[in-house]
Amino acid sequence: MATVPFALYDAFTETAFGGSQAAVTLDAVDLDSGIRTKIAREIGAPATSFVSAYDANSVDARFVSTVMELPMCGHGTICLMTHMVDSGFIEMVDGDATIVSLRLPTTTATVEISRRDDGRALIMLDIQPPSFRHDSLDLSELADLLGVPEDAYNPDLPVETAAGDFVHLVVPVKDLTTMRRITPDLSGIKQFCINAGLETVAVFSREVAQPDHTIHVRDFCPAVGVSESAAAGTTNAALTSYLIRHDLVQANQAGQIIVQAEQGHEIDRPSSIRSVVTKDDDGIQRLQVGGVATKILDGNLHLPET
Repeated sequence: MATVPFALYDAFTETAFGGSQAAVTLDAVDLDSGIRTKIAREIGAPATSFVSAYDANSVDARFVSTVMELPMCGHGTICLMTHMVDSGFIEMVDGDATIVSLRLPTTTATVEISRRDDGRALIMLDIQPPSFRHDSLDLSELADLLGVPEDAYNPDLPVETAAGDFVHLVVPVKDLTTMRRITPDLSGIKQFCINAGLETVAVFSREVAQPDHTIHVRDFCPAVGVSESAAAGTTNAALTSYLIRHDLVQANQAGQIIVQAEQGHEIDRPSSIRSVVTKDDDGIQRLQVGGVATKILDGNLHLPET
């Protein structure tokens, strides 16, 4: 039997059993798309990364969920790069960030890795800001699918579609009480997304459970194989862009806009996702999303020789 090493991490969490899971498999250059899908389904995490090549400053990889290959994966990147550091393949330099190119089938992303004061690797992924549009959607139907009354929407903010690496429906609601009342009809949300050309429904409130956070997030993704994401980098990049678009966050003294999102609380996998933005009069110049990942398991996959 062929042996393929793998590790499982929790992303955007300081401890095990929080955040969003992603697996990392090395030596994947000879694994075809069929076996990659089977491995991803066998592991069962929201995403599995398959590394085909790497050196000290670049990683070639693909991300696969249990149902499809993903064009990008924020939490998967956090886990992948943390594993590359843990394994000694990428070195952190004290006082300076290590810049790594993440080469995916359709794009190349910049990843910045730095050592925190506690020695852990902080992974920040550059993400292209999404574009926004107003789709003609039945928001009454969506409220029913979320299990909340239609007046639960925040009346001061629009429901908008953010199109980037994924297509997110950004849904602002009034408060934490609404967030906690959501009882999603996942099969209905999946069909709603398919019909509307969406991939996730990202619900947020500006009321938070933790005072050092900016927004509270729930992200429903059955159309891409995840019922509810405990932590999503690409989603939070879209939400941060939405907050900036509607002048809901301001720059700090260093000229950066920092958004700290809390997510996963309702599914008992709390997470914290950090977004850092630099902008000028022409708009967002750089958007980074990141955090830390915690290893929970490693071992070997044993595959048939064929």
